Amino acid sequence: MTGILPAHLRDLIIRPTLVDMGHYSPAAEALLLGIAAQESRGGRYLTQLRGPARGIYQMEPATHDDLWRHFLPSRRPLKALLLSWAHDPAPYPSPDQMVYDLRYATAMARVHYLRVPTPLPAADDLPAQAAYWKRYYNTPAGKGTVEQYIQSWHAYMGAPQ
Repeated sequence: MTGILPAHLRDLIIRPTLVDMGHYSPAAEALLLGIAAQESRGGRYLTQLRGPARGIYQMEPATHDDLWRHFLPSRRPLKALLLSWAHDPAPYPSPDQMVYDLRYATAMARVHYLRVPTPLPAADDLPAQAAYWKRYYNTPAGKGTVEQYIQSWHAYMGAPQ
C-alpha cells in the first residue's frame, strides 16, 4: 500500500494536532490512523474517486459544513483554534482545505467524533474501532465494511515504518 508512512502520519500529524486541540487519546490516534488507512489508503487518495469526499479521511463536504454550522458554534475555543488554522476562514474554511492541509483534515475528523455520545473504543481493540468507524463515520448505509477496515489497517500498518 502506498501513502504516507504510518509513523509519520501518527507522529507528525495526528498526535500533534490532537494535542493542540486538547483532544488527544491513544484511542483517537488509533481510530484516525484506521480511518486514513480505510478511506484513502493512508493518503494515496486525497479526493474520492467517484464522489464528493475530501482529504485523507475522505470527509464529505456536507458533513464538514454541518460540523461548522451545528456543532462548532457552541464550542468557542475549539472553533477559534480551527479558524486560526484556516486559509480562508469566512464564514468557515472550505471543505477543500481538507485536501491540502493534513492538520485541518485531522482536526475535522476528530471533531466529527466529538459529537458522538458513545466513548471511543480502546486503541488496542481493532474490531471495536472498525465497528465504531462503520457506525459513526461510514454509516450503516455506507459501502465500507468492518472487515475492509480491519484489512486496510493491517495493510497500512504493515508498511515499513
